[in-house]
Amino acid sequence: MNKIIIFIIYIILIIGCSLNKNSKFWTTAKNIPKENNNNYKEVFIEEEVLAKELNANISVNLGNNINDNFNIKNYFNNDGRLNYDGELKKSSKFKFSKIKNFYHFEPTISFNNENLIFFDNKGSILQFNEESKLIWKRNFYSKSEKKHKPILQFANDKNILIVADSIAKYYSLNINNGDLIWSKNNLAPFNSQIKIYQDKFFIIDFSNTLRCFSIKSGDELWNIKTENSLIRSPKKLSMVIVDGLLYFNNSVGDISAVNIEQGELMWQLPTQNSLIYESAFSLETSDIITDGNTLFFSNNKNQFFSIDLETGSFNWKNKVNSNLRPSLVEDYLFTVSSEGYLIVIEKNSGNIIRMTDVFRNFKKKKRDKIKPIGFIVGINNIYLTTDNGRLLVIDIKTGRTNSILKIANQKISRPLIFNKNLLVIKDNAIIKLD
Repeated sequence: MNKIIIFIIYIILIIGCSLNKNSKFWTTAKNIPKENNNNYKEVFIEEEVLAKELNANISVNLGNNINDNFNIKNYFNNDGRLNYDGELKKSSKFKFSKIKNFYHFEPTISFNNENLIFFDNKGSILQFNEESKLIWKRNFYSKSEKKHKPILQFANDKNILIVADSIAKYYSLNINNGDLIWSKNNLAPFNSQIKIYQDKFFIIDFSNTLRCFSIKSGDELWNIKTENSLIRSPKKLSMVIVDGLLYFNNSVGDISAVNIEQGELMWQLPTQNSLIYESAFSLETSDIITDGNTLFFSNNKNQFFSIDLETGSFNWKNKVNSNLRPSLVEDYLFTVSSEGYLIVIEKNSGNIIRMTDVFRNFKKKKRDKIKPIGFIVGINNIYLTTDNGRLLVIDIKTGRTNSILKIANQKISRPLIFNKNLLVIKDNAIIKLD
């Protein structure tokens, strides 16, 4: 009973003290002053995206510098201006079983003389001739591996086809008959271009490690580890080779230069602030291209870079929002922004010469949902694909869209030119247009 009385008295004292404004039990009440907003420093500043036309009436006139030869190795990643001015009439399809995750990756075609090499939903490798006839089909995956729906990347040199995939497997085939030469497994899946140089080939895996392998045996010769990201981006990484040095990017935006023979890192240049590395899962960088002296590339963070090959320093940086591979033709860089603007840049200064709205023929509700996938520069036109299955034909001189062709209802690949035909890939076929 005494305990109950003591407890009641204690409660009364607490309530009395807390409700009495003159009580010293609590500290003196004060109003919290409002901070001056001018004292705040914004950590992540979102730069303004260019989304209006500039110098739209300027005519861009190119010379006669046309690339007649499709270089399969293409160490520079620069398609330039291709010898194509087709009528875009559908001529044939190369059909295969539907690739489930096609829309999340960037698969490409490999070429063997007049033949095409691609893969299907279960990882079977297919070689077609120019009449769309299947020459051979090979599959080197177990039943359990097939369930993972591997996405394949290719590179070939002479009679050797190198294959690397999204489930950490890599192997070599005889390109003429599809026979297996050797097969190996990596610690992490691969997600980059493959480059062959002399007796070696190079590829980057999901741990942001550049790996150098022997073509003959598949043994690893050396590797270069770079900054890793906790989250994997599906955007394919790229590399270029100039005078025995290999330059590559990783998923957090670093550019590295490596001596091929020794496997030594020559220099490394971060392009993103280290404070936002772990937000880099949303970073999507275009393929790196080069003219032999300078690296050019852009990203979806509103940045277009020019970097000196020898020193690894910036020449210039411009505000262009694009994850598409640019094309360098003479002194002009061509790219298309994520907002649907064709942009022409002077390569030495980085100045934007012209911006034209190539999505202007789409209704506003639709255009906000459409994203460009990739483009190539032809003799008179630029050919641009979109994620809603359209192929845009854009006049180089004026920057205006002349026509829009419906190829599919969903995403199609970046266009390729081979034997004066335009090729695009969808999830169950390669479409060839003359």
